[in-house]
Amino acid sequence: MTVTASPRRRSRPGAASTRRRAAIRRRRRIALGAAVLAAAIVALLLALPLAKRAVNAFGLPLQYSSLIREQAAAKHLDPALVAAVIYAETKFDPRTSSAGAVGLMQLMPDTATFLAKRSGATTFSTADLSTPAINIAYGSYYLRYLLNKYQGNTVLALAAYNGGETNVDSWVKSAQADRQRFHIGDIPFPETRDYVQRVLTARTQYRKTYPSQLYG
Repeated sequence: MTVTASPRRRSRPGAASTRRRAAIRRRRRIALGAAVLAAAIVALLLALPLAKRAVNAFGLPLQYSSLIREQAAAKHLDPALVAAVIYAETKFDPRTSSAGAVGLMQLMPDTATFLAKRSGATTFSTADLSTPAINIAYGSYYLRYLLNKYQGNTVLALAAYNGGETNVDSWVKSAQADRQRFHIGDIPFPETRDYVQRVLTARTQYRKTYPSQLYG
C-alpha cells in the first residue's frame, strides 16, 4: 500500500501582509487617539485662565482668604468688607489700571507712599504693590484710616476710597451747611455712588457665602 504524505498546511498568500497592515492600522489609531487626548489636555490647560476670568466676572470669587483675615484682624476691619473692596476693584484679578492704580485693591502709588510714611515703613517700594500680601496690607490700612477719619461711616470711607478724600470732604461740608445727613444717594459721582453700593452688596454676599473662610 502506498502511503501518500499529507500536504503541509501553508498560509494563504498575502495573509501575513494583511496582518501587518492590520497591526499598522491599530498602531495608527492608537497614535491618533493619543494625539487627540494630548490636544484636549493642552486645550484644557489653555482654557483654565479664561475659565478663571469667567468665574471672576460672573461669580463671587475669593482668594487669599488667610491674608484677608490676618489684615482685617490687625486693622480691626470686617474681613467681608476687605473682600468686597477687592471684588469691586479687581474681582481678584490684579492689574494696573489706566490711571496707574496697582494690584488687588487698586492703590495709587502716591497713596501707598503716603500710607507707608504714615505707618512708619522704611523699606517700601511702589513695586511691592504687585505682591498680594503687601497690597492687601496697605489697602486694609487705607480702609482703616478712612473709617477713622469719617468716624466709622462706611459709606463715606468707601466713597473716599473711590472718589478721593477731597471730594468727600466737600460733599460732607455742603450737606452739613444745609443741615442734612449725607447718604449714598447724595454722592454726585455716578461711578462712586455705584461703587459704594456694589461694595456694600458684595460685603453682604461674602458674609453669607464664605463665613468659614473669612471668619474662621
